[in-house]
Amino acid sequence: MKASLTLMLAVLASCTIQGFSQSPPAPSVPDLEYARAGDISLKLDLYLPKTKGPHPLIAWFHGGTFKEGDKSQIFWTPLMHQTERGYAIASINYRLSTQAAFPALIQDAKAAIRWLRANAGKYDINAERIVVGGESAGGYLAAFLGTTGDVTIFDRFPMANSKQSARVQGVVDFYGPTDFLQMDAGTPKSCEKPVVHSDPGSPESRLLACNLQQCPEKVQAANPITYVTKDDPPFLIFHGTGDCIVPPNQSQLLYDALTAAGVRASLHLLPEFSHNDKRFLSSEYEKMVNEFLDSIVKP
Repeated sequence: MKASLTLMLAVLASCTIQGFSQSPPAPSVPDLEYARAGDISLKLDLYLPKTKGPHPLIAWFHGGTFKEGDKSQIFWTPLMHQTERGYAIASINYRLSTQAAFPALIQDAKAAIRWLRANAGKYDINAERIVVGGESAGGYLAAFLGTTGDVTIFDRFPMANSKQSARVQGVVDFYGPTDFLQMDAGTPKSCEKPVVHSDPGSPESRLLACNLQQCPEKVQAANPITYVTKDDPPFLIFHGTGDCIVPPNQSQLLYDALTAAGVRASLHLLPEFSHNDKRFLSSEYEKMVNEFLDSIVKP
């Protein structure tokens, strides 16, 4: 019995070391305000390498079905190992659907990238080497930034640093939605209680403040896949085939659109992985992310 308990504790300790803990280390520079939206202060945390820069940057967006979550909650915890490899990390808050409807979160994400570029010198960041990433709703934001680098419609609501570019050099997308009206059709048959995305109370309907079936033009404007063009940056996409919250067809559709346009993209559909599956945290997928980052923005 004592031997079994010792083994269990050792396994748990190993999981924490490999990144299974939900709590990231303390930021190097916490709670930096990058913009204001009315009375809402929009903030980010910076995690900086100890080595001399300028460092390439990974801008990360948390998940939470658009309605919850915080920059301190990073599911893909292997991200925090990147500072040891010479990468800076910005973990970014944005307005949730309970605070403002689309396109508020897109405006926030672009404002964050512009702020980071404007302040790159202060924090020893390489402003020309920025990769964005995130999981679920954060993956959606990352994909949106990747496909709208040349789209000006979202620049009609500038906050600050409007002369800076919001274009990014790469995207790491963990199971983000990309085509809202196709979500229900892609739900795996194994899901016992799937999310009905066409329902007025779904996360996507709440984000758009309308029933998806009744506002198709607004849905199209909110889909990252709408804006795919040949000059988009490289994409690395992960999705589980057992995802009952964001169906795996969302990543397949995005990948197909990107490759059809001639964009460099890699898709990893992982058998039976669920949403926020802890198996995403393994060293195998961390290595894939490392190789992708190094191929485009290596320090």
